[in-house]
Amino acid sequence: MIEHSRLETMNMSGVNTVTEFILLSFPCSREVQVLLFMLFSVSYILTLVGNGAIVCVVRLDHRIHTPMYILLANFSFLEICYINTTVPNMLKNFLSETKTISFTACFLQFYFFFSMGTTETFLLPLMAFDRYLAICRPLHYPTIMSIPLCMNLVALCWVTGFLCYPVPIYFITQLPFCGPNTIDHFVCDPGPLLALSCIPAPGIELSCSILSSLIIFITFFFILGSYTLVLRAVLHVPSAAGRRKAFSTCGSHLAVVSLFYGTLMVMYISPTSGNPAGIQKIVTLLYSSVTPLVNPLIYSLRNTDMKAALRKIQMCTKISQSE
Repeated sequence: MIEHSRLETMNMSGVNTVTEFILLSFPCSREVQVLLFMLFSVSYILTLVGNGAIVCVVRLDHRIHTPMYILLANFSFLEICYINTTVPNMLKNFLSETKTISFTACFLQFYFFFSMGTTETFLLPLMAFDRYLAICRPLHYPTIMSIPLCMNLVALCWVTGFLCYPVPIYFITQLPFCGPNTIDHFVCDPGPLLALSCIPAPGIELSCSILSSLIIFITFFFILGSYTLVLRAVLHVPSAAGRRKAFSTCGSHLAVVSLFYGTLMVMYISPTSGNPAGIQKIVTLLYSSVTPLVNPLIYSLRNTDMKAALRKIQMCTKISQSE
């Protein structure tokens, strides 16, 4: 009996031999890989430019140093960080023959990808709450949502987002990975990673699913409640033009929120539910690449004050260049 347990220990000690993973990304012909590289490169650049413009405008134009625009600037900066956790490596893999990622780099990507996503699920409710206060409590808004409080709440979102997943990720790194080491995805995701473990880990799977469910559902229903109160207040606005503008804004915001949260629910409420790899990739692309691309258009660049600030900075740039 003692000898048997000793042999098991020796076997398990030699199991964790995987030092790198292969991210298959989108397996297809070389020509299609190059085409995808060009397509996602353009999308990546547009995302950086759009979100970067918002960050710069809010930073440079002191007239819009208000809680709403501080939140938008942080949100745009988060989107820049978010896509940088996945897209550069995905672009590299399109042109790579090996498509490998080291064990450490894979779990670092996992950590930052999930931390950024969690921070976004905290920032979106804060932005919805800010709109609720501005529309439903306009007289008390300046005293409740002061700039120092706004900055503290934003910092809390970032810190909390980065503290949610270190423990689950640590336990996943302690699982034995003895091969195969091929992940049919373009990002190190918990579902495919847990599937590669040599031993089942139902406790880790359940804890990840519960944690994701709590974060997603609590923040989603908070956003839904905030916008419900906003829309109810909008219905009492006497001006038809004002109602249309408010409905358009809230509808656009809810569309983006629904896209982001809907894809998250499909992927992470039950991460090992057996979704086909192709569906996992498409769904992950929607919330990790498509929403950061369209968010500047939805949240900021349609805004009158933001467009005026952009024009002002463009004019100042042209004047400085002419001098």
